[in-house]
Amino acid sequence: MAVGIGLITFRLHECHSLKEKRSVVKAIIAQLRNNFNASVAEVDAQDVHQRAVVGFALVGNDKALINSKIDKMFNLAEELGLAEVIDSQMELFIV
Repeated sequence: MAVGIGLITFRLHECHSLKEKRSVVKAIIAQLRNNFNASVAEVDAQDVHQRAVVGFALVGNDKALINSKIDKMFNLAEELGLAEVIDSQMELFIV
């Protein structure tokens, strides 16, 4: 079994309130969930208006497939254009 986790840190230039931030983060999370059937949530910097950290997890039986999906999730997050990606991290575990 392979478990992949990832973190994507976004800079939200145009958000000046938590309400504006919430709408952008919700859209990012929805796109990632719908396209990859992954567990996705905002995991850090909840009280910071112009920064968001979104974490996700994928589980499968093929390490190469999980690695590929994580790379595609990183690419989609950039292509959405809803916020600037300033950092991304991933980790793969083989159980």
